This record gives sequence, structure tokens and C-alpha cells, in this order.
Amino acid sequence: MEEALRVLPENVKKILSQYTEMERSTIEEIRMRINRPLEIMINGKPNFPLLNGQTYFISKDDSSQMINKLSHYSLYALEEELKKGFVTIEGGHRVGLAGKVITLNGHVKAIRDIASFNVRIAKQKLGIAIPLVSYLYAGGWTNTIILGPPQSGKTTMLRDLTRIMAEGDDIRRIPSAKVGIVDERSEIAGCVQGIPQHRLGNRVDVLDACPKAEGMMMMIRSMSPEILIVDEIGRKEDSEAIVEAINAGINLVVTVHGTSMDDLHRRPSMKALLNSGSFERIVELSRKNGPGTIHAIKDKTGKEIRRKKVI
Repeated sequence: MEEALRVLPENVKKILSQYTEMERSTIEEIRMRINRPLEIMINGKPNFPLLNGQTYFISKDDSSQMINKLSHYSLYALEEELKKGFVTIEGGHRVGLAGKVITLNGHVKAIRDIASFNVRIAKQKLGIAIPLVSYLYAGGWTNTIILGPPQSGKTTMLRDLTRIMAEGDDIRRIPSAKVGIVDERSEIAGCVQGIPQHRLGNRVDVLDACPKAEGMMMMIRSMSPEILIVDEIGRKEDSEAIVEAINAGINLVVTVHGTSMDDLHRRPSMKALLNSGSFERIVELSRKNGPGTIHAIKDKTGKEIRRKKVI
């Protein structure tokens, strides 16, 4: 949280100081909207904290403080980030932005009059992916889809699996691998100025803020990865790039939004991938017992090979 606190308005920092260290560790998002109450998401539930006994409403001064801290008092420095709608800060935390969108020839040029901020707290949970290893590694890593609804821990799981792949595991006799990450939304590695903010291992190369389909081809041509890591695939171009990568002998681990394999079969580009049999494992996540809950692990036919009963 320390890196995130540095960019927050003073009154918001004061409010967060009222939380215990344990409570702060459970914060997922800090949402600030001008003229509306400060919202803190904790364990998936919204909280509207008080300052001096009253619900705190975000002011224009809070917004100005936030923008100045994010840009180091130079809005020009945020020009590229404003086109994407988010800024990645030290620690890998991501600040989403909303306001008036300026377009040029049908493309987003910038966001002006920023009225909403969403600070998503990045949490690296070392070891969360260890229960998957025996299902995804058998003399080599399998092509794997990690499937789950929003905030089910897909990226957190993917990040730790990437670390295990790149570092290797002496106990399980798994050698380290060359891993390429195509991080279109700067969430897996959380790069700042090209440098990953999360522990990912020494054998990882990252294409930050790069479109997925194009990035996969760039990685194959330039970095010769053994494994490609891609977050939130879904477009037809993504599927076509994945097929090319697999045909080139590269293993892939990807995440997809959805609640079950049935969801994927209803999406034409994903249905074609599943029907091809290219992905040997599908890991279904839920957040019923908190983000990162492994609901089921299935083979390419959809047969469950491991299931965790959720009460």
C-alpha cells in the first residue's frame, strides 16, 4: 500500500490512516469521484468511510492533488497514459481514470476533465499457484486457460504461475524456462518505465502496454520464449496469434473472462480454440472463498480432473 498512498490526496491518506494494518491489507480498490463519497472496496464490498464523523465527499482539490502527484506536476508526462485510461505506478498498482474523452479520427486522444479515479491495489500472493503445478506440469508445461469472472484472482494466479515457470522449482525438479509476457494492460508485471514491479524471476521478458496479438508475434520473432503469458484474451486476432504461437512450438498460459467452459463455447473465437484441443488444461476460478479460489481443473474435453468443493 505504501506506493499507492504516495499518490493519494492528503484527506484520503488521513482517512486510510484510521484503518489498521490488517484492514489496509484487505483493500482491493480506492474509488474517488468528484462530489461523491469516497469508496473503499474491501473483500468485494463497498465501504464509505468517515472523516471527522461525516461521510467524506471527494472535492475538486482532491482531484487536482491526485493528478499532480500522478504526473509529477507535468500533465504532459501522462499524455500516453491518458490515451489508455490508466496509469501504472510503483508497486504495480493501477490508477484507472474517467472523464471527458477527446477523440481524433475515431481514436482516443486523451481524457480531460478527469472526474473519477480507481486505484486498484496490486497484490502479489507468492505461492498461490503452487496447487496448480502438479496438474499443469508433466515433463513440460501444458497450454492452459485460467478462467474466471471479474475479481476472481485470474491475474494474481497468472502472475504467480509465471514466477514459478521462470524461477523453476528444485523440489519438484522443474527447470526454469524463458518466459515472455505480453502485458497489454500493465497488470501482470506492473511495469514502471519498462521495469517489472513484481517478482517474476530472472528469465522473464515483458512487452508492456502492447496489444496482445501483435505482441505475441513480436515476442516470437525477437525473444524466442519457451512460454508465452497473456492476460484476458478474447478477440479473433488474439485467437489467431495463439494458434500461430502453438504451431511454433511455444506453450501458452492465458486468462479469459467467464464463469465456465460453457461461456467460452458461446464465443466464436474461443469456441474454435477449445475445439482445436490446443489447450490441455482449463482452470476455473471463483471468489466464493476469496479471490483465487480454484473451483475446478478440467482437461481439454471438459472432464474434471480436480474439483474443490465450495461450501
